[in-house]
Amino acid sequence: MEVLRNAGDMRSFAGKSGGAVGESSVGLVPTMGYLHEGHLSLVRRARRECGAVVVSIFVNPLQFGPAEDLDRYPRDEERDLRLAEEAGVDAVFLPRPEEMYPVGFTTEVRVRGLEDVLEGASRPGHFAGVATVLVKLLNVVGPDRMYMGQKDAQQAVVVRRMMRDLGFAASLVVCPTVRERDGLALSSRNVYLSAAGREAALAIPRALRAAEEAGQAGDGEPPARLAHRLRELVKGDLTLQEGLEVDYVSAADAESLGDAADGTRAILLSCAAKAGDTRLIDNVVVRLEPEKAVQSPLL
Repeated sequence: MEVLRNAGDMRSFAGKSGGAVGESSVGLVPTMGYLHEGHLSLVRRARRECGAVVVSIFVNPLQFGPAEDLDRYPRDEERDLRLAEEAGVDAVFLPRPEEMYPVGFTTEVRVRGLEDVLEGASRPGHFAGVATVLVKLLNVVGPDRMYMGQKDAQQAVVVRRMMRDLGFAASLVVCPTVRERDGLALSSRNVYLSAAGREAALAIPRALRAAEEAGQAGDGEPPARLAHRLRELVKGDLTLQEGLEVDYVSAADAESLGDAADGTRAILLSCAAKAGDTRLIDNVVVRLEPEKAVQSPLL
């Protein structure tokens, strides 16, 4: 496994590994490190589908707000490299901040509308930071496929639109959320949870799962009414949980992130809440026509 710290070496590796017709394709798994089973499941999917797999590890300062946890975000380079090698990664791109954002860097990538709701409303500028760093990674690595998890559902919608609008040839592959045995969605931030905080946090997947089941039983209910009902179910359950501070609960069209309406084929039911000082996000997708193929960035 190669460990590459500058864009020139990364481009050289990617150029040798794929790109031409008949040669191996390149799969990219972008991460901020502190790898867990969720990341490794993306690596395994990429390993099955691509000739070469690249994992990027970069704690991106542009996607953290002034009061967020950039300085204390968990980091363990040695552990990450060991896990990546064990998973069969061909190269790790591990740039330093000055490599990604040299002196005088002023460019910002925005995805208007999609970046301003849900997580974007609670974390202004977050998705501009995500889109900007991913444009750089896509340009440097030049993958055929990029892999993300459904846990970051809004991110997947934003990035797919950005890739389409800017004409990137790579395809985005969104994989199911990986959960711990108790149902909590895997996240690098889970290490911050105290025992009491974790117990409170488990209300999140319970509430989403219950609402998902209720949604599947709502055959024929108009999408707007169903979305409102499911949102209120989740909000009610989370509000009752001691030790949990709800930021938002949303039931939106899974493709546009707008209001569910006639024509909506799937509802993205998502939420963010704090357990102690740890902010967590999670979501499920409720298909309104489960017997039919649903084309969505998340499905």
